[in-house]
This record gives sequence, structure tokens and C-alpha cells, in this order.
Amino acid sequence: MALKVVPPRPNEDRRAVLRELYVKYGGSVRERCRYLLKDASRAEDAMQDVFARALVHGDSFRAEASPLTWLMKIATHHCLNQLRSEGAAWRKWFARDEAARSEGHGGAEAMETRDLVRKLLARVDAETQAAAIHYHVDGMTLEEVAAALGRSVPTVRKRLEHFAELGGEELSVR
Repeated sequence: MALKVVPPRPNEDRRAVLRELYVKYGGSVRERCRYLLKDASRAEDAMQDVFARALVHGDSFRAEASPLTWLMKIATHHCLNQLRSEGAAWRKWFARDEAARSEGHGGAEAMETRDLVRKLLARVDAETQAAAIHYHVDGMTLEEVAAALGRSVPTVRKRLEHFAELGGEELSVR
């Protein structure tokens, strides 16, 4: 048996040993997580993660300290890593970008442009409709639209410029 925290009984696996640890030390581990994370719900989740790690990494317990000390070390490292991860700059950028978007992709301005495009589509031929949809709705580049339609970039640009004249400045071709 790899985990020698609690003397195992015959035919007992590591999960049974960990179950005993959970019953005996679960409250202490949860309180450590709660102290560090300052949130009861997150602490409960973190405690579950700690015991899952203990189950997976039970071989690393060397019995140099008590099982409680070992579990508290895992809990502390887990919670501090979680806090460090939450403070990472990329999370702030991601949250800011997500908050700026509306339910549709691209935010409110893109949604307004899409609505305008839909109204104007009925006023042009099928190929110009396809070019406008690919460019303004799908967000394709001029080169991608040209490839999709089997036309040259200048031809696609002319069709989109004609379409933009109908829609005004908001639909200018970039």
C-alpha cells in the first residue's frame, strides 16, 4: 500500500484510507481553505480538490509529519496557487473583454452593423449579398471573400463599396 497514513486493514485500498482522513481532517482542511480563499463555497471546492490530490499523490506522503500536516500543506499550496492564478493579468484582460461584448460576437456596435446589413441585403444582387455577408457578418477579409466567391479582390471591393454606399459610412470597406 502506497499511502501509509492510517494503518490499512486487510483488503483495504487507498480510497478507504483517504475516506478516514476525510472524516477525521476534512473540517480542518476546509477551514484552512476558507481562511485563505475568504469564501465558504470556494473553500468547499478547494477541500475536495485537496483530497483528490491526496488520493492521486498518496505515494508522496513520507510519514515524516502527521497526515494533517501533509494535508494542510497540500491545501495551502492549492489555495495560494488558486489566488495567484486569479490575480494573473490575463484573467483581468479576459474579464474586461468579455464584459465589453454583448450576447452576440463583437459587442453592441457589431450587432447594430449586422442589423443594418440584413436590411440592405434585399436591395442588391445575390453575389453582392454573399460578399456583404462574408465580409460584414462572418468577418472575413477581402482576400477570403474573393476566394470564397471565386472573384478577384478588386471585384469584391467594388461590390462591397456599392453596398457601403447604400448603408452609409458605417459599412465602409477597410
